[in-house]
Amino acid sequence: MDFAERITRVEPSATIAISNLAAELEADGVDVVDLSVGEPDFDTPENIKDAAKAAMDAGNTGYTPSDGIPELKEAIVEKLHDDGLTQYETDNVLVTPGGKQALYEVFQSVIDDGDEVCLLDPAWVSYEAMVKLAGGSLARVDTAAHDFDLEPALDDLAATVSDETELLVINSPGNPHGSIYSDAALEGVRDLAVEHDITVISDEIYKEITYDGREATSLGTLEGMEDRTITLNGFSKAYAMTGWRLGYFAGPEELVEQSGKLHSHSVTCAVNFVQHAGVEALRNTDESIEEMRSAFERRRDMLVDLFAEYGKEVPEPEGAFYMMLPVDGDDQAWAEAAVEEAHVATVPGSPFGTPGYVRLSYAASRERLREGVERLAEEDLL
Repeated sequence: MDFAERITRVEPSATIAISNLAAELEADGVDVVDLSVGEPDFDTPENIKDAAKAAMDAGNTGYTPSDGIPELKEAIVEKLHDDGLTQYETDNVLVTPGGKQALYEVFQSVIDDGDEVCLLDPAWVSYEAMVKLAGGSLARVDTAAHDFDLEPALDDLAATVSDETELLVINSPGNPHGSIYSDAALEGVRDLAVEHDITVISDEIYKEITYDGREATSLGTLEGMEDRTITLNGFSKAYAMTGWRLGYFAGPEELVEQSGKLHSHSVTCAVNFVQHAGVEALRNTDESIEEMRSAFERRRDMLVDLFAEYGKEVPEPEGAFYMMLPVDGDDQAWAEAAVEEAHVATVPGSPFGTPGYVRLSYAASRERLREGVERLAEEDLL
């Protein structure tokens, strides 16, 4: 069978590949400490599940308006306004089956063949794949030399973007680095976006998961960014709803209209009763979010201390639930040795654009995290 050229531009997801390898070992009876998955290890809060059940019992199982049920769009707008994004109303919102779908639809709607998209490395692996599927070209700015802080990398960003840059992607707090970009960094992004007329995607999927009392500023709240920012979010991370597949983006009304064409001809709509569960998630889960957030923060602190005991200094994440561990030699080989010899699954940094690191997810119990570090040390991988 012959395949389209565009599908040959991308590789399988590195994160899913490692998870599959870990699953194969586990199927053979091997106990694997899986620190590769970007998925909360908490169950979906009961009130969200109850809302979904009630919606199904009420017969909410058919198609919905393609852009989302009115109740959910209104709840999303309330959340956006609480975040200071008062420029958005329901006509600016498109509800999607997952945050990935929202990103895919934006890239397909905004990028033409050859258009330049700028990523800040390390960057989530699917950004690159989606740019390539849209026919775009990539420009990249490495933040690893600054412990993944954007502010000291602004000069590099200024030297990279130009009037030819169509789109810039910002992810704060970020996967895989866990950094929260400072207001000064975001203002630098704003200045460059205005100067070069660049549209910016602000991926805020981890916005609710922050530490040490910090909050992540939404880029679209800055003067000059109201109409050039596409704000993206979803329910997988903060609400432990990864398998429910529910997300959204907010942007100019004309973008929602254009993306809506792709949306309606592909996925039609997000699942009806899942959207009703999303309303409950947005309005009645502050306590559950805080329980998960505080657990992640305690795990982060424990990991930083554990690695220090073994002489490994790691950049301390400010949000999300990932940590970048510097490793010796080839990071792909290190990750393969970790899963095959220590039976600890991690993700190499190279697919994120940052060789010399692996990504650890601390969406696992403290006991399993400690065991994972000890196994790595026993195999002389630290």
